[in-house]
Amino acid sequence: MKDQRKTEIKVGVTVFFGLLIFLWVLGWAKNWTINAHRKEVNVEFSSVAGLEVGDPVTINGVRKGYVDEITIQGSKVKTLLNLENDVVLKSDAKFSVMMLDLMGGKKVEINPGVDLTDLDDKIIHHGEFVGDIASAMAMLGTVQNDLVEVIQEVKITLSTLNKTLTDQKFNDDLKTSVSNLTLLTDNLNKLVLNNKEEINQLLKSGTELTKNANDFLKTNRDSISQTISSINNVLKVSKDLLVKVNDFMDKTDKNQNNLGKMLNDPDLMNDLKTTIQQAKELIKILVDQLKSKGVEVNAHIF
Repeated sequence: MKDQRKTEIKVGVTVFFGLLIFLWVLGWAKNWTINAHRKEVNVEFSSVAGLEVGDPVTINGVRKGYVDEITIQGSKVKTLLNLENDVVLKSDAKFSVMMLDLMGGKKVEINPGVDLTDLDDKIIHHGEFVGDIASAMAMLGTVQNDLVEVIQEVKITLSTLNKTLTDQKFNDDLKTSVSNLTLLTDNLNKLVLNNKEEINQLLKSGTELTKNANDFLKTNRDSISQTISSINNVLKVSKDLLVKVNDFMDKTDKNQNNLGKMLNDPDLMNDLKTTIQQAKELIKILVDQLKSKGVEVNAHIF
């Protein structure tokens, strides 16, 4: 009777501990906790790429919570992140959905930020999907046709290059060009070696000429400065003279001086024309008399 009771007690204890282990494993899998003091943060993403409820939430790689809810709202996916109470997030915190491992699992990675202001838990924050192998393969699929065309073009280019390099005429021409270039370089070296003294003398003469020019400029610096100053003075005087001449001509044209008045006086011009005409007639009479009988003078003295 005692043995049977001991057996029943053992069975009961075993079932009790087994139930405790089962509940602990189930709670770990479902992220159940007896601590009610936890933080909840709402984050929306344009895509979560297979993120599921219960997936871990890590802060700088350390697990500090799990995904509690995932709902679709229009073109966005809203997630509720359940975090431990000791997590401190700043207003510049970053939320990212990324790969958990190579098997395709997902997690939400949080960069807590460095701002002085704490994160507001009452508003919805925005996160981003940083991509994974599946998205990379999908992107590769979108450029598959372009990639095939690029490979075909590369094959055509390589084929053309191979044909060019295997062309005997091209190789002969290339060898001839290289040979000519070598010969030209050799001749140039010989020219430099044969005329080394002349080149050195030319360089020496150029250096000496430059030195003499510098010495001349240094020696005659004052004279050159005076000459330039004299030229400037002459130019200034010439400019003043031209201004005066222009002013004189302008006043003459506007009858503002004696010469202008004389040139533009119609009476004076008429008298001048009459005088010239009379002088011409007098000269004509004198010439005619000299040619015939001489000059006749009829003087009446009163």
